[in-house]
Formats: sequence, C-alpha cells, structure tokens
Amino acid sequence: MDKTCPNVPVWAMHPAATVEVRLLALPESTPTTLFAFLEVFSAVGIAWAQITGETGQAPRMQVRVVARERSPWRSPVGPVIAPDLSLEEATAPADIVIVTDLDLTAGLGDPARWRPEAAWLRAQAETGATLCSVCTGSVVLASTGLLDGGEATTHWAAADLMREAFPEVRLRPERILCASGPEQRLVTGGGPGSWEDLALHLIARFCGPEEAVRIARVFVLGDRSRGQLLFSLLGRPRHHADAPVAAAQEWIAENYAMKSPVARMVARSGLPERSFKRRFRAATGYAPVDYVQAVRIEEAKHLLETSDIATDAVAFEVGYDDPSYFHRLFRRKTGVTPGAYRRHFARVVRPHIA
Repeated sequence: MDKTCPNVPVWAMHPAATVEVRLLALPESTPTTLFAFLEVFSAVGIAWAQITGETGQAPRMQVRVVARERSPWRSPVGPVIAPDLSLEEATAPADIVIVTDLDLTAGLGDPARWRPEAAWLRAQAETGATLCSVCTGSVVLASTGLLDGGEATTHWAAADLMREAFPEVRLRPERILCASGPEQRLVTGGGPGSWEDLALHLIARFCGPEEAVRIARVFVLGDRSRGQLLFSLLGRPRHHADAPVAAAQEWIAENYAMKSPVARMVARSGLPERSFKRRFRAATGYAPVDYVQAVRIEEAKHLLETSDIATDAVAFEVGYDDPSYFHRLFRRKTGVTPGAYRRHFARVVRPHIA
C-alpha cells in the first residue's frame, strides 16, 4: 500500500542559491527532530567533501531556529533550545519552514495559544515558502488554516485529536509523507521518524537527487535492514608524498575502465612491479588491484544512483567485461545486488513514489 501522497514534486532545485531553512520551535517542541534537521541540513553540500576530500564544495542550506522570543528555554525532555531569531526578527522569506514534533501528552489545549506562530507561518506561505511538519507539529500547521480541504498526516496516536480539532483537514494517518496546497508546498510527516523521509525529500527537491543520496550515505539514513555496507564509500585518500603513487591514483581516477589497469599503472610509474605494489600499499593502504576495484565500484554506485542504465551496461561502463563477475563483486562490497542498490536509493530520492 502506498504510504505517501502522490504528485509531490521531486525537486525544484536551487542550483546556485543557498536554500534558507527555518525550524519553528515552540515551548512544547521536543529536541530530537529539531536538532536532527539542524545537523543534517547544515551538512548539505559539505559533508561528502569532508569524507572524500573533494574540493569546491560549499554549504547549500542556511538553517536557523525561530521562536516567539529569542530567549532559550528547557525543552519538555531536558535539553535547552536556543533560538537564533525571534518571530519579529525572522521576516525575510524562507524557502523551507518546518514545525517539528511537540510534547502533547497533556492534550492539545487551546490552539489559539499559537496565534503568533500561525500568523508568521501564513506570512511565510504568502512569500512562497514550503511549509512542513513532523509528527504532532502538524497541529500547529493545521492551526494556520492552510491545511483545510487538503490531505495531511500526523502521528497515528494524534489522529483522533487532530480530527476533532481540525475537521476540515482530510487526515491520512496511514501515510508517512503527505503533500497538499499550491505546488504541493505543504508537506506533513507522520511519526517522529518521518523526519528522515522529509529531510531527504526536501534535499532532493531543493538541492538535487545526487546530494540527497550523498547525505543519506553519510548519515546512514533510510532502510538500514541490510547493514551499512551499501552506504559506505572509498573515503578520503591518504595524504602521502610518494609522487609515482599519487600520479597513478590521479590516472586511475580518469581511466578506471581501461583493461589491465594495474599493469598500466606499473608501466607508467617506471618502477619495478614489486616495488610499485609495495609503495602503493604503503601510501594508500590498498593493494593496487583492490584500489582499482574500489574506484570502479564507487563509479558503479554513482551510475546506479543517477541513471537508468541497465546493470549489465554499468558493468561495462566501469571496466568489467563479465557482468556476472561484476554482480558478485558488487554484492560482496556492498551487501546487495546492483539492482537492489538502485532501488534503495531511488526510494531515497523519491520517497513519495510508491
């Protein structure tokens, strides 16, 4: 059964501009999802580079916590929430606004107490912001009236409360993510764990699917039932001063699909084969053949994440003439088949699609 709303746009990318994100905190806000969004969104554009050593990366999202007043307070479960901006200060248009989950164990109470926050949310919606909620944060979003007539979800335990307080909202508590409104700019999430689905959906939507996959791999987000291998990557190259080895690494990065790559690296180095292999392992931590396989598997992962090329064709693209061998090697390195890998990260990029 489809657990998400159809027709949510996959992305409306901001390829160059910084995406402005505001996390709306209230006295009832619990800290887990608030701080999770803060950390993950702050890593967009830079976390991958920190692990791989890639250059030219920059933060893609600017994240600020907004509350009625800027004074910090202790959350219902203990950790202190310290807003960056008050509602009065946060007048600039945002691209994304998220209301995280609330502690409503004592009941909903009077939603009128959120009138200042509701007015601010409506003002942000008028400027084109995508408004989101996670778990019981949906009741604050519903208090704006913006969800009236549209579909929304919330924590399953809060469904009756939501129906009673906001009967005009078409509640779909069986869903994980649900979107409504003009251009699907109102996105509600189910239980607290739906923050992962929402975060990856928004990263894909605003920063592109490739960045969403990168963040999923760095933070190990999504289905973890098969373990961590399918999330892992080659990692940051070791720093070393062995010039022939460095030249070989640079060459293989562009020529990984060539036949007999290790023999070619040896020949290019001008070193005896045994000396080259010994120095390569000492400098990189890999035997040359293992390094070539790691580079090829990383390139295969990228093709599986970003293209619809058949898996056998992926094998040929990265240098394997025998697709069966490639499939066995890929499974040994990642724990899953190439097809399963593609399906896993397709769900990361498009969590709203059945």
